[in-house]
Amino acid sequence: MSKEKIFIFDTTLRDGAQTEGVDFSVEDKNKIAKVLSEVGVDYIEGGWPGANPIDTEFFSKPISLGKSIFTAFGMTKKTGRSAENDPSLSPLINASCPAVCVVGKAWDFHVKIALGINNKDNLENIKDTAKHIVKNGKEFLFDAEHFFDGYKSNPNYALDCLKHAFDQGARWLVLCDTNGGTLPHEVGEIVSKVTKVIPGKNLGIHAHNDTENAVANSLTAIQAGVRQVQGTINGLGERCGNANLMSVIPTLCLKKTFSDKYDLNINKNKLSTLTECSRLLDEILNRKPNKNLPYVGASAFSHKGGLHVSAVQKDPKTYEHVDPKLIGNHRNIIVSNQAGRSNILSRLENYGVKIDSKDHKIQKILDEVKEREFSGYSYDGADASFELLANRLLGKVPEYLKVESYNVNVSKSDRILTKANVVFLIDKKKIECNGEGNGPVNALDNAIRSNFKKVEKYYNFFSDLKLLDYKVRILNTGTEATTRVLIESTDKTGVSWFTVGVSPNIIEASFKALIDSLDYKLYKEKAPANLNEK
Repeated sequence: MSKEKIFIFDTTLRDGAQTEGVDFSVEDKNKIAKVLSEVGVDYIEGGWPGANPIDTEFFSKPISLGKSIFTAFGMTKKTGRSAENDPSLSPLINASCPAVCVVGKAWDFHVKIALGINNKDNLENIKDTAKHIVKNGKEFLFDAEHFFDGYKSNPNYALDCLKHAFDQGARWLVLCDTNGGTLPHEVGEIVSKVTKVIPGKNLGIHAHNDTENAVANSLTAIQAGVRQVQGTINGLGERCGNANLMSVIPTLCLKKTFSDKYDLNINKNKLSTLTECSRLLDEILNRKPNKNLPYVGASAFSHKGGLHVSAVQKDPKTYEHVDPKLIGNHRNIIVSNQAGRSNILSRLENYGVKIDSKDHKIQKILDEVKEREFSGYSYDGADASFELLANRLLGKVPEYLKVESYNVNVSKSDRILTKANVVFLIDKKKIECNGEGNGPVNALDNAIRSNFKKVEKYYNFFSDLKLLDYKVRILNTGTEATTRVLIESTDKTGVSWFTVGVSPNIIEASFKALIDSLDYKLYKEKAPANLNEK
């Protein structure tokens, strides 16, 4: 039995760009479009030429996207103008792309309130726009804005909006849940009724995530008859976002309910790049990836409970619904006060440490972790600190930076000034480091960083070190509250590592995390040991 084709329409560069705080450059758009084309997305909506300078420039030159169809976005002509003379349509016709997606109202309430015109005029605008774009040789897609709300309010009018576009040659009629308030059972019922009027092979779904149902609504719509799905990378989009294609695509490809019945143009060899695609978007936007995203998030295949880890090691299917490698992700075994011996063994194996499962040192590491977490440490998000701790207990980490003393002084006159002093004992030689900063941690960091050359044997190891993030959490209340500090670091490899420090004193907690970060850098690069006498 031949499978039906499902088409994927990505709107990251258009609808995703409407996300608060998101602004793509032309270069950003080119990078993202290239990755999407390599994945095998059918349509890539690049933006709205004529609406802003960046989108206009992006569409001004032809772009090579393989088999992906480059698509421009716009809206139906205005009442009182012909389509030929509407200034908003001209850039769409002239854009270097074969397809045009136009949004038009499908809810009579919106026609009256938002547009201030009558229902008949809106239908004429849809009809004339579709006719004009098709006549100019463009593939025409009609985004029926607010379709589901419109259908619930006035089903005959909502369907008329679709038919006026379809009768003029629209390839796709996209049913939009613009406000994101429609629930899966409603989507299924309405789409089923629509397919009796418009063939499913010409219908798409555009779901927003305001009830956390955008992906569910998209999948339900497919089962009810639509054959195109619109969405974005990581669910980017206005308000609560759009359907997350990083969830939709692997579900369609890997879940038998869909994969046995439907086929996609997604490059199966590129399915494993979805995690990379997800992270690329976050990198471009300079934001921290959402580790809880399904399939591609860092925590999507994380296991913390000892019983879970033990079972996963016997057979991953016990707690994993798909193989993480299929989408370019990996299994993550977490060590915490809920960990068992299986957690420790798994992590050590990841570090390349070979140890007998009955070795008493495993229990020693486990006991140390639980004792430390009782005092406030958490290794959930501080993998580098745990790796150092475990390998120190196994006698595999030499001493690097021996801190003899440090102090921090804060003063205020016209501004707050923080000075820090750190004394290291390296190879039996005292090395004094001084620095200033806008806070205690910054001052300590600067004191060390600005004097790396003094730490001669380690200078080359530290020259590319960068501190990316610094987080403080107060674990309890009162004047004797315990503070936990988490520091994120990176280097020229681009790989981040996280270290943790805990103390009733925020400066001491920070310094512990900072020194762990430096020690980890030295450890992973196999730096020579400090030659101080024990």
